[in-house]
Amino acid sequence: MKLVRYGAMGHEKPGLIDKSGKLRDLSGQVADLAGEALSPAGLAKLAALDPDGLPEVPGTPRLGSPVGGTPKFIAIGLNYADHAAEAGMPIPAEPIVFMKAASSLCGPNDDVEKPRGSTKLDWEVELAIVIGTRAKYVSEADALNYVAGYALCNDVSERNFQLERVGQWTKGKSHDTFGPLGPWLVTKDAVGDVHNLGMWLDVNGQRCQTGSTATMIFNVPKIVSYLSELMTLLPGDIITTGTPPGVGMGMKPPKFLDVGDVMTLGIDGLGEQKQTIVAV
Repeated sequence: MKLVRYGAMGHEKPGLIDKSGKLRDLSGQVADLAGEALSPAGLAKLAALDPDGLPEVPGTPRLGSPVGGTPKFIAIGLNYADHAAEAGMPIPAEPIVFMKAASSLCGPNDDVEKPRGSTKLDWEVELAIVIGTRAKYVSEADALNYVAGYALCNDVSERNFQLERVGQWTKGKSHDTFGPLGPWLVTKDAVGDVHNLGMWLDVNGQRCQTGSTATMIFNVPKIVSYLSELMTLLPGDIITTGTPPGVGMGMKPPKFLDVGDVMTLGIDGLGEQKQTIVAV
């Protein structure tokens, strides 16, 4: 299934995309795509519905983050060897973990704010994991049983805030709009091989990133299992899993985003996003 949340920010309704690409309303079936709705039982209930029997949503409403009520927004850093190289950092021996504020989440085509004082605003196309079942101390062999599905994410980053100011990476990762997610939450049964998905990102029509999830250092089961040893993962938690090379910081000379720039990005089977940089 391709699940969405649509409508004005803060007032999104649940929906799904049917086989013909039409948006169908799910608000009569489930309150939100959050919590128990993301569990195996919750997703099975939605999968059993006949989309033709659901109300068709007219027009092209705004799409929000496809996951509601997200408890935690977790990120994995330097998870592609060639990205670590362009950043001038060693390949990590175990996953690098940092947090993005849940308030940074936004819709896939919402404007992205350039924070006040920002000098090094950057992009990162990433695969995001959505947790569907409470996970604590799960094995790699069982890890995928706790995953509801996957989504496209842009891990927008302010490198000056992230790397040059005292403290943790979270500083440069958590501004409002720094977490465009979607357009869809694609359930894992509809994704195929999650470790063989092409990914790309353009800035102002120029290709900057081209990669594949096949080159991740730590794969999805490893990431879920590893994190479940550090913290309890809850339904609706989002884990964004790192980016391939081609970020602005790694260019020679470095290239960063400014007001008016446009990012477009996509991952095979997970849809596409488009964001314009705006002042705040």
